[in-house]
Amino acid sequence: MNSTFAVNAFLGRNDFPAYGPDVNSVINTMMYDIEEGLKRDPTYPPGSGPSLDMIPTWSVPPASAPKNQQVIVIDAGGTNFRSCLVTFNETGEPEISQMEKCAMPGSDREYSKKEFFATIASFLDHLKNKATRIGFCFSYSMTITPEGDGKVIRLSKGIKADEVIGTLVGASLSDALVARGWKRPEKITLINDTAAALMAGAVAAKNGKAYDSYVGFILGTGMNAAYIESEKIEKIASMNINIPSSQIVVCESGKCNKIARSRFDQEIDKIMDSPNVFERMCSGAYLGPLGRLALNGAAKDGLFSEPVAKEFLKMESLDLIEMDDFFFTPYKTDTKLGKILVNGTEDDREKTFRLLDAFVERAARLAAANIAAVVIKSRKGTNPVKPVCIFCEGTTFLKTHNLRERVIGYLNTVLTEERGIWFEIVSIDHAVTLGSAVAGLL
Repeated sequence: MNSTFAVNAFLGRNDFPAYGPDVNSVINTMMYDIEEGLKRDPTYPPGSGPSLDMIPTWSVPPASAPKNQQVIVIDAGGTNFRSCLVTFNETGEPEISQMEKCAMPGSDREYSKKEFFATIASFLDHLKNKATRIGFCFSYSMTITPEGDGKVIRLSKGIKADEVIGTLVGASLSDALVARGWKRPEKITLINDTAAALMAGAVAAKNGKAYDSYVGFILGTGMNAAYIESEKIEKIASMNINIPSSQIVVCESGKCNKIARSRFDQEIDKIMDSPNVFERMCSGAYLGPLGRLALNGAAKDGLFSEPVAKEFLKMESLDLIEMDDFFFTPYKTDTKLGKILVNGTEDDREKTFRLLDAFVERAARLAAANIAAVVIKSRKGTNPVKPVCIFCEGTTFLKTHNLRERVIGYLNTVLTEERGIWFEIVSIDHAVTLGSAVAGLL
C-alpha cells in the first residue's frame, strides 16, 4: 500500500484536504469577517454575519521607544500571572527587573470580583509605588475604552470569576491597590497579548530600520491577530468623541466560523463551549487532540499493522509536544509515539508522520492566511524599504516542527509575489512585556 495514497484517501474520506485549504480562499473569507466586523459586532453564537469582534484599542505604537521612564507591567495569561518593572534609559533601551510569577487567580476555584482584584493587588506588593503608570496585558476578551481601560466580555482558559465579567479592569485594580496602601496609579492601560506584541514595534525600529506598519500575531495555546487600521471604523464612527485617525484593532480572529471543517474538527467541537472555531483548527491546544482522533480513525480503517493499530486505539491523549517529539526524532523509541511504533513497520512510521504532519500543514496555511488578511487590510508595505513588521509570538509558531518556515513561504507567495506587499517576520525576547510597557507609557 502506497503510504501517500493511503493517507490522502483516509483524510479525504474525513473531509480533510490532505495538503490543506487554499491560502487565498481563506484570506478572502477572513477579509469578509474583518470588514463586516468593523461595521458591527458579532452576535452570539455567531451566524452568517461577522464572527470577529474587531476591537478598537484607541492607540498606536509611538514613533520611538520611551526614554528615561519606568512602568509597572502586568501579564495575566492562561495559568500564570507575571509582574515586573520595565525601565527605559536615555536611549530608549529597556531593562526588565523584579519579575515575579504566580498562579492566575481564578484558575483553581471561583473568585468574587473583590477577591479577584484584591489578589492581583497582593501579587504586586514587590512593586508598590515604584512607578505611577501600569501597563496591564489582560489576555482575555475585553472591550477597550477610549481612556485605555478594558471592560471584560468573557473569561476563558479555565479562569473562574463570573463577577468580573462586565467590569472595568483598570478601575477595579486601581481601587484594590489604594485599599492596599498604594498611591492611586496615574493610569492603568489595558492591552491584550496580540496588541502588546504589535506595540513592541516601538522598540524594534532602530539601527537604520523603518517599517510602514505593524502586525501582531500570536499562535500558541490559542491564536489571534492585531493590525493598525487607518480608515474609518464604521461601528464607532457615531461616537461623540475624538476618534484617532489610526489605531490598533484586535481581531479575535480565532472565532472565524466560515472555514470548512473536517470530521475531526467536528468531534472536537462537541466537547467545547467556546466560539473559537478557527482557533481550534490550528492552535497548540488542539493539534495534539486532533492528531489523536486521526490516528484512532486510521487504526480503525486498517491503515496500520495490527500491533500499532491496537496501541493507537488505546491511546487516550496526545499533545503537540508529543507530536513534535516524533517529528524531530521519528526513530527514537522513548517518546510516546516512538514506543508504539517500535513494534510496527517502516510503513507505519511513514503513515504516522504523514497523517500528523497534515495537521501542521493546515495550521501553517491557516496562520499564513490570517496574517496575510490583516496585512492586506492595513494597506501598507508596498515599498520594499519599508515593509510591514509582523511580530509573531507563541510557542506553537516558534517551536512546532516546520510550521514557521511554511508560514513564511506562504506569506512570500500570497503577499510579495502575488500582491507586491513586503513584510518582515520579527520575534524578540519578551515582546509582550515590552509592548505592554510601551502601552502603559502612552
